[in-house]
This record gives sequence, C-alpha cells and structure tokens, in this order.
Amino acid sequence: MANKNTEARMKNFAINRQAAHFYHFLEKFETGIELKGTEVKSIREGKVNLKDSYAMVKGGQAWLIDCHVSTYSSGSYLNHDPLRDRRLLLHRQEIDKLASRTQEKGLTLVPIRLYMKANRIKCEIALAKGKKVYDRRETERRRTLKRETEQAIRDHQRRSRS
Repeated sequence: MANKNTEARMKNFAINRQAAHFYHFLEKFETGIELKGTEVKSIREGKVNLKDSYAMVKGGQAWLIDCHVSTYSSGSYLNHDPLRDRRLLLHRQEIDKLASRTQEKGLTLVPIRLYMKANRIKCEIALAKGKKVYDRRETERRRTLKRETEQAIRDHQRRSRS
C-alpha cells in the first residue's frame, strides 16, 4: 500500500520519451536539482522540456545542460534564463562514479524525467549507451509484435464472449 501512496504523490512534469528510443539505460539515479523560484513555478505549470538536454560532470559537480524551462508567465524582471545550466544535487560518491563512467567510450548521462516527490522537484538521470540503428529497429519490431499479440488476444476474448 505504501508503494501506491508514494506513486500517487509523485507527479511527472516532463518525460524524455526520445531518450528510450536512442539509448540503452545502464543505471538510473534520482537527483535533486538546484532551481530559482521562478523556475519552480514554471515547472509546476508544466513548462519544461527535456528533449535536447543532457547531464555532465564538470568541476566536481553534476550539471543539467540545455533543459528548457520557460519563463514564468507572472514573473517580473527577475525571471530566469530559460536555458541556463542547473546544478544536480548528488552525493560525492555518486558524482565520482558518474565522472569515471562517463569517461568510458560511448557512455553519457541522459535526463529521463522531471517529477515532484514529497514537495521537492527531482530529476531522474540515467547512465546510458547509445543504440545502433539496428537496435532501434529491433526495439520497434518487438513493440509492434507485442501490440499485435495483445490485440489478437483481446479480439479472441471478445469473440469467445459473444
């Protein structure tokens, strides 16, 4: 029951659906994110886009780069820059681990989703390896096959009830 309650309190603001298409996720991390007040309000309105964003470790800190958070509609001259780099809050051991793993060939940090958990905005990032074109085709083939199988089962159940 606690799991359902936790899921009910988590609200997704942005999901990077394209990331699953282009990358294999090796490991996922939940991070905090350092935001300004107008950014928080804008994210709560759902005006955030993770499509072209990525994360990286530089200067001993983890950063979210190219995440577009639109300016707050009721903001004043103190509004934030929509494409500014935002610091991700991780433990030192996790930052060191990510720094060493991203030095490996072909590994990168990809933000998967932005969500609220216990009144805090969190960012889920994944250590990912890029998919080859044939991997993407195979994933699409499996998805299509699964969809067609489920449809056939539903049709069969519908016909057997009649």
